[in-house]
Amino acid sequence: MSVSLRTQLFLFLISVSLRMGLARYIEDNEASDGLYSLLSLAQKRESEDFIFRRPLRCLDMLATDGLFTFVASKPQLACAAFIIAEPSEVISLELSDVSIDCSAGDFIKIFDGWVLKGEKFPSNQDHPLPLYERYTDYCSSTAPGATSRSSQNVAMIFFRIHSPASGFTLAVKKLYNPFPCNIMSQSPEGSFTMVMPHQRKNCSFSIIYPVEIRLTELSLGQAKSNELSPQRLAWSGCSGSGDYVELLGGNGVDTSKMFPVADLCFSLSGLAQMKIGCDNSVVRLVSSGNYINRVSFQYRLLEHNELPKARENSLENFCTVE
Repeated sequence: MSVSLRTQLFLFLISVSLRMGLARYIEDNEASDGLYSLLSLAQKRESEDFIFRRPLRCLDMLATDGLFTFVASKPQLACAAFIIAEPSEVISLELSDVSIDCSAGDFIKIFDGWVLKGEKFPSNQDHPLPLYERYTDYCSSTAPGATSRSSQNVAMIFFRIHSPASGFTLAVKKLYNPFPCNIMSQSPEGSFTMVMPHQRKNCSFSIIYPVEIRLTELSLGQAKSNELSPQRLAWSGCSGSGDYVELLGGNGVDTSKMFPVADLCFSLSGLAQMKIGCDNSVVRLVSSGNYINRVSFQYRLLEHNELPKARENSLENFCTVE
């Protein structure tokens, strides 16, 4: 039986928590059901002047603006916090009140995206920055603090602290993003529109659930084909056009390692839909930069009886969820 990606994230937090002896963290979250439940616990600010504050756990998930302070009660050698915002937001992170000993092996690193089970979101192919520029290392910075702004609605922070009473404060602030690209969805159902205005880049909308995706509108710069192809043996059609949408399925977060389910390289105003029975379902818009491309879609969680029991569409290695 496969374990869903959102459950992997939750189990990852718990497994490391067990090694770190964070019994309170597990106790607080044992009733949660994966990523979506963790995110639903996000507390909302009551007014524009209100600043939410709370302690930061060694393993944590943050989905709201605020100040989060970590103080080590004992050596904490493998800590991470995952931060997520709304699809139309990016994340500003700033460190302050840092008291760690870099020379003793302590570190704090901010990553532009998420790393889970060795895979990165967004993938190296889709992120606008090279991998080394996606890390902000406090110990390598010449400034007294470290700041970072994500390129998408997810970011994370890694840290290791040896000495008790050492720590830092992390300020999280959400900023509006007029052209969202590479989005991790907080919900298993909803709708979204991706627009790419004359930019050569790839944008993915990732849903960590098996879902049905319905494309309701697609406007592309070129029209090379008139057919939805659930079984693709070659890229000669859509990839050659330079502007297309593909649906991907897989059990990790790296889109470059996921399976192609279908692709479209023609504009449509009707309805095209596909059920993807994978831990992660992705709508990926590839743009040449020559046009304004736009794709609108809806998605909903598949019911248990809708999950595939065997490979569908004759696509080799197509993932199934049971």
